[in-house]
Amino acid sequence: MKIETKKIELVKLILNIDNEVFIKKVTDFINNENADFWNEMSAVEQAEIKKGIEQLDKGNRSLHKDVLNRIS
Repeated sequence: MKIETKKIELVKLILNIDNEVFIKKVTDFINNENADFWNEMSAVEQAEIKKGIEQLDKGNRSLHKDVLNRIS
């Protein structure tokens, strides 16, 4: 079944539901699926990621095994 057909079938199912709680759950689920994880992170987490990207851009890299050895 093509994705377009699946979407139409899903809409038909939703249109026949009168349970407001269920509709809210479906709405919340869809909204969460479309959420950008970046916006869910704290300012501190975002700053750490930006710092890491800047370090990579400058050529400052560590091998995965070296990192594991340092934290073990």
